[in-house]
Amino acid sequence: MRDSRTNSAADPPSSAIGADLHLELRGTKLRTGLTDALREAVRTGRLAPGARLPPSRSLAADLGVSRNTVVEAYAELVAEGWLTAQQGSGTRVAPRAEPHSAPTGAPRTRTRPARTRPRYAMQPGSPDLARFPRAQWLAAARRALTAAPNDALGYGDPRGRPELRTALADYLARARGVYAEPERIVVCSGFHHGLALMARVLRVRKARAVAVEAYGLDLYRDLLTDAGLRTQPLYVDEHGARTDDLARLRGVGAVLMTPAHQYPTGVALCPERRTAAVAWARDTGGLILEDDYDGEFRYDRQPVGALQGLDPRRVVYFGSASKSLAPGVRLGWMVLPDELVPEVVEAKGYGDYMSSTLEQLTLAEFITSGAYDRHVRSMRQRYRRRRDQLVAALAERAPGVRAVGMAAGLQVVLELPAGTENSVVQAAAREGLAVSGLREFGHEAQDSGWQLPERDALVVNYAAPSDSAWKGALDTLCSVLPQELS
Repeated sequence: MRDSRTNSAADPPSSAIGADLHLELRGTKLRTGLTDALREAVRTGRLAPGARLPPSRSLAADLGVSRNTVVEAYAELVAEGWLTAQQGSGTRVAPRAEPHSAPTGAPRTRTRPARTRPRYAMQPGSPDLARFPRAQWLAAARRALTAAPNDALGYGDPRGRPELRTALADYLARARGVYAEPERIVVCSGFHHGLALMARVLRVRKARAVAVEAYGLDLYRDLLTDAGLRTQPLYVDEHGARTDDLARLRGVGAVLMTPAHQYPTGVALCPERRTAAVAWARDTGGLILEDDYDGEFRYDRQPVGALQGLDPRRVVYFGSASKSLAPGVRLGWMVLPDELVPEVVEAKGYGDYMSSTLEQLTLAEFITSGAYDRHVRSMRQRYRRRRDQLVAALAERAPGVRAVGMAAGLQVVLELPAGTENSVVQAAAREGLAVSGLREFGHEAQDSGWQLPERDALVVNYAAPSDSAWKGALDTLCSVLPQELS
């Protein structure tokens, strides 16, 4: 029979003074059984080197044995070298303890060396993660959690917390010119999640195809295709997507666009083509899916307002915190026409019921306190300096390369001499620099009747490198670029 011990009134519960540790004690001798169980947990790797074991009093209470039994077992394993014990740091698994090797005769798997990570990553898609406002976010989380009612931690409204939807409605109207009421906003886990929901809605509505810009992420085209929708490309030039071509595309029920700052070519949709897109939607009953992924980041002038402001009944507006804060926040939002709200909520279903309440409350507090505006303004200044430094470096060290597109966003397109895109991308990789060629983003439909023009260019993210990596990344980039026009 095991020894038992009752906590005194002065002792805290075991759960408060140590981590949980599952052990099965075998045999009638408690100390031997405990020693064997701990030794086996270390040998097999279930307890990793450096892992901290529960205090003896906590483990004794969890196992229903005397504290002396645990103390003696720990001491024996320390003597054998399985564990270490130091005052102030507790009892830990010894660093040299390794998992037991495979049994004799068992086939050994050969471990492949990990793929070498580039020294500098300048592919598009990420902000400067080192500049995430940790202290301000933590302060907002504390305030939000302190003020949250108990029912905020329940399942709640599948559209999202009212605090966040209200804060977003105010911010989007003020900063992006979006007509938004909290009742028409649905919170999701980012643009990808929101687009997946809209793809389901479009299929239910019997849409057959979605028009997409001829340059964009294949990830989103694949998402639409997987949902059973064809994708039809819209040609993109220096004035944005050629929305006047929408009327000639058959079976298209929606168009996916990045009008404020075309991704990745960096051009804005001109006013005439904005008007043409809205006219097409009104005439056909189609929808415009507006991805406003970095609309706040314009450096040469006031940011262009959202297309949604021209007709909130025909435009589905998407936004997220992925570029303004960080992708790891995993919060996005959709501003929907009234008739689409119940359809999108139904598409979320019970499996995608809601995003994290705590993150929603924190973002709501972050916005209403003014911290979000301050952070965006600060990052706008930083990214503008980065872009200016990049353009200046090109003029001095790689005059054969030209930055095109408006001064906005987190990336820039660098026009290259004809026939050099692949060689430059490969040369950069050899130097430990990851960049993307423009061809990675091209989309051609087999039945479209046209092909993308021959265009050699890089899409370079100047926002992502940390301050300590920026100079090295910029120097490496300039070193692999063509020095003169060919």
